Amino acid sequence: MTDPWTLARDTASAAGVTLEPLITVEDADRINDVIDRTWGGQHLDREVVRALAASGNVSWGAIDGDRLVGFVLGWAGVDDGGLHVHSHMLASVPDSRHRGVGSALKFAQRAQALDQGIERMRWTFDPLLARNAWLNIGKLGAMIDGFERAFYGSMQDTLNAGERSDRAFIAWDLLREPGSRPTPGAADLVRDADGEPEVVEGAGEGPVAIAIPREYVEVRAVDAARADRWRDAIAHAIEGSLAAGRVGVAFDRERSAYVFASPERAAS
Repeated sequence: MTDPWTLARDTASAAGVTLEPLITVEDADRINDVIDRTWGGQHLDREVVRALAASGNVSWGAIDGDRLVGFVLGWAGVDDGGLHVHSHMLASVPDSRHRGVGSALKFAQRAQALDQGIERMRWTFDPLLARNAWLNIGKLGAMIDGFERAFYGSMQDTLNAGERSDRAFIAWDLLREPGSRPTPGAADLVRDADGEPEVVEGAGEGPVAIAIPREYVEVRAVDAARADRWRDAIAHAIEGSLAAGRVGVAFDRERSAYVFASPERAAS
């Protein structure tokens, strides 16, 4: 396995940033600037960053010159599978996206967790956002193993206001070398039919593909009713796939589609 900190720092260097721990209440002001530029309408209590750092849950920042352009924040959690890191927030400012900042921050969080003897990370994300799907599943190699509609209830930030806060649950094996899994052949369960979601009956028992819009935020801005049809179709498809024993093992970027398959297929 590649040294985790070497991977994190090399990825940061390729993205044109350096990694820095965020441990002071003043760092919270810098974090809140990124939050405001990413989501709008919400802020983090200044004391939280300090409390997290003091309890071993250091947040990490991506620095470009003297400017914080991204951060990742989480804490140790526990569930039926034992100890893990719950990664709650990851963001980069608009002019620093699409260059690997998010990957570098996740790799720093991974390296810190492994130093602490933690081998698993979990988080949630909106499954309609293709860019996040590619980062989480394609670049990091995490998997979708759960889903809940309206997970956060009615959200008040500018980006999510008026949306049903559906969230897919991510599980990331930190001991596995990061990177995508081979995309298995899959029958369409949901496909894009000229911009509309089309549910395909009789997809079978093997791997299935669940298409999502390439730019869901743009769909929502232009046609909210069509966006709602996509959200309902994706929620139903993911729920059905999980109930059938499949997990989200890959994201086919060319098709903008998840591939759900058996856990055994993911392991191989």
